[in-house]
Amino acid sequence: MNKPIHIVIAGGGTAGWMAANYFAHKWPSDKIKVTLVESPEIGIIGVGEGSTPTLKRFFEELAIAESDWMPKCNATYKVSIQFNGWSPSSGVKQYRHPFISQTDTFTQRAFEVNCRTRRLGLDTHVKPEDFLINGVLAKQNKAPLTPENFPFRMEYGYHFDSALLGNYLRDVAVGKGVNHVSGIISDVALHPSGDISHLVTDKGNIEGDFFVDCTGFSSNLLQQALGVTFHSYSENLFNDSAVVLPTQAQENIQVETQSTALSSGWCWTIPLQNRTGNGYVYSAAHLSKDKAEEELRRHLGLENSDVEARHLKMKVGQVDQHWQKNCLALGLSQGFIEPLEATALHLVQICIEYFTDMFEKGGFSNKERTTYNAFAKARFDRVRDYIVAHYKLNTRDDSDYWRANRNNMVLSDSLKSIINTWFQREDLANEIKRQNIGMHWDSVSWHCLFAGYGAFPTLAQNQPGRGDLYKEQDIERFVQGCALNFKQHDVVLKTQQS
Repeated sequence: MNKPIHIVIAGGGTAGWMAANYFAHKWPSDKIKVTLVESPEIGIIGVGEGSTPTLKRFFEELAIAESDWMPKCNATYKVSIQFNGWSPSSGVKQYRHPFISQTDTFTQRAFEVNCRTRRLGLDTHVKPEDFLINGVLAKQNKAPLTPENFPFRMEYGYHFDSALLGNYLRDVAVGKGVNHVSGIISDVALHPSGDISHLVTDKGNIEGDFFVDCTGFSSNLLQQALGVTFHSYSENLFNDSAVVLPTQAQENIQVETQSTALSSGWCWTIPLQNRTGNGYVYSAAHLSKDKAEEELRRHLGLENSDVEARHLKMKVGQVDQHWQKNCLALGLSQGFIEPLEATALHLVQICIEYFTDMFEKGGFSNKERTTYNAFAKARFDRVRDYIVAHYKLNTRDDSDYWRANRNNMVLSDSLKSIINTWFQREDLANEIKRQNIGMHWDSVSWHCLFAGYGAFPTLAQNQPGRGDLYKEQDIERFVQGCALNFKQHDVVLKTQQS
């Protein structure tokens, strides 16, 4: 009766070690015992990573200081994503989607009102980054750390080397008492009930009461052993491939991710302390592997470089059941949505947190499995919708790929309603509240997307010359004044290293 419940995590990487750390942090060792089995022969998919602000919460809860983990993972700060060339026909060459912080409560209403006024045909200022503090910091290349006398909480993400972060989290977890087994899993054995009994490895059988599948796209436990079906998002997310090329570190390390539209997808630029990560996410149905690499090299000015490219295939979608029998899937084994808004670790983290709550609420049984599965499915579907909107709203006309995305009508009812609300000049904030989806992407984020794309009607001929809250409330003075509290990104990174 006093024996602790044994949770066995199959696979390491960032997802596996985040779960191991969180479980060890939340539950005492006499209640839960955690073992992680990791193959020394299997590398991770990670090619450099960006995060959302949820990762900041993860480190805060585990009391892990930025000054400790960031230098060890070549990490940098991230306050925004800049989108380049996604909507050229609207006259918008680029826009930023900043992370929303507490100071934005003073300016976000003005931004949303200006967007609605502009939808009525009146000329108002609607650039998202001019209203939101992280947009201003991105333009000034300042880190989001505040002095002690700054009374508002800042939200921000990170860029980091995902392989190094996995190694760092492994060391932390082992220090917390997690049992680390370096072994190769050859089989997954089942009880007659259908539950997983044990993992067969080259180090012997590893029995457990509950199993977490972090084996990547192969999903050896959930999909292969338990037969859970994978549901593809290919009908409305066409990208299924990527080619990756690193370049030298930026001279002046930027505090945001770049997302640049190319002929059949987009290129990420992620600035780390030791290098810059670049990758072209594209649709294999529209572009060959060789042509994709050629285009990426041309975009980066590496046509004559001997730097070797790395090619990846992506399995985009989610499993029908994220928690089946005595097995939970996390990371790539549960699903993947292309990295356009850096949601991969965001989904991993919120699934870990919610599972922990539900597992404990159900007395460490399967009682809350249905509730958890509904939560995980909804999270993936709503993130998918936000990503799909980036493609649906594009105004490029340089390839069949972009035209096919714009003409694609395979949209969820939720997304259709959001798009209709915007173009019918109705209240988008109320629609998001009606659907109860603000916990996924809030009203400000949706306004950033639509306004960033310049999704507005032609300006009316007769302009009243007033009604622009950006000018009338002197938003520029407010956000520029707030930005005086912040230091340059490079200065902060050098201070950390010392």
